[in-house]
Amino acid sequence: MRKLHFIAVLSLALCAAPYLSAQQQKLPAHFAGWSGQPSPMWVETEAASNYLDLWKETGRTAGEFCEYSSGDAKIQINLQKYRDPSSAYEMYTALIRPEMHPSTLNRTSAVDGDRLFVLVGTSILEVRPTPAISTADLVTLVNAVSAHADQTPLPPIRTYLPRGFSDGTQRYARGPVAFQNAIATLKREEFANLASEAGFNVNAEAMLAHYREGKEEAVLLLIDYPTPQLAEQHLRHLEQAISSAAKQAGTSIERKASLLSIVLKPSSVEYGNTLRRAVNYETEVTWNEPRQTVTDPPLLSTIAKIFIATFVFMVVAVVLGAAFGGVRVLTKIFFPGKVFDRPEQMDVLQLGLSGKRINSRDFY
Repeated sequence: MRKLHFIAVLSLALCAAPYLSAQQQKLPAHFAGWSGQPSPMWVETEAASNYLDLWKETGRTAGEFCEYSSGDAKIQINLQKYRDPSSAYEMYTALIRPEMHPSTLNRTSAVDGDRLFVLVGTSILEVRPTPAISTADLVTLVNAVSAHADQTPLPPIRTYLPRGFSDGTQRYARGPVAFQNAIATLKREEFANLASEAGFNVNAEAMLAHYREGKEEAVLLLIDYPTPQLAEQHLRHLEQAISSAAKQAGTSIERKASLLSIVLKPSSVEYGNTLRRAVNYETEVTWNEPRQTVTDPPLLSTIAKIFIATFVFMVVAVVLGAAFGGVRVLTKIFFPGKVFDRPEQMDVLQLGLSGKRINSRDFY
């Protein structure tokens, strides 16, 4: 009996294994004439030690590595997987460089002469070498991977940045490691101490980018908090953490609702103020109490209702008046002095100016 039970369990496990593997697999085996072969290892061009702490902060898990071929052409694809879409976006902004350019895939992507990064849900798709594959085949590949991707929206703080920042300099951080990495990449190392005061332990989010306009340049840092109270609290800590030399150089910090905007070392105070005023962030107070929308009826309908109501009122008045007067007249005709105007029940006040008694019948 035990042997039969073991065989049944083993059979179910073997049947379920391909299904589980298919559910976990995101890279397609074939697409647009390309055939893939899983690779045991991906050769990182960047020093892995530079990203170990950031991988831990973003929750990187085991990825997928495949080599694809189509005729004589060959490409390598790396699908890096992270904790959630925000973590993947955090790592994506750490990977891109100013020499990279947005691709034509209509997605969050960056490309240079040899490689392409595409943000897809909780993963980052890396393709090398890009000249070996056409744009149409890339679109087919990205669509195949996106079919299994998490559709959670990316952090809204990225939309707060004003337009005009240098491509490849935008950096998103949900933790101190990503923040310090961004500060170092943007060459503002003197502000690395802000990582401990930014409030990442209370779910703060930071967005940085470098701006250049002619001779003017600056780095804009935005930090978004869950509540305005937390923003005000950390505003005081950050003001104390910024050195006097940095403040004299034009570094300033302001709060708008739950968002802090810090212009790091601008070339001029005027340019820093212009950059801050361009931040795409507006506050709005909403009233959540249920309400009803009352609309005025058409004018002709209102006038018609007034005429109809007046006519009905006049008809009712005539009918009731005729009924009241008619009943009284008929009663006096058929029953004179029996119901109305009975002399014995009618009293007339007399002044006593004469001795003659007034007869009530004289009034009718």
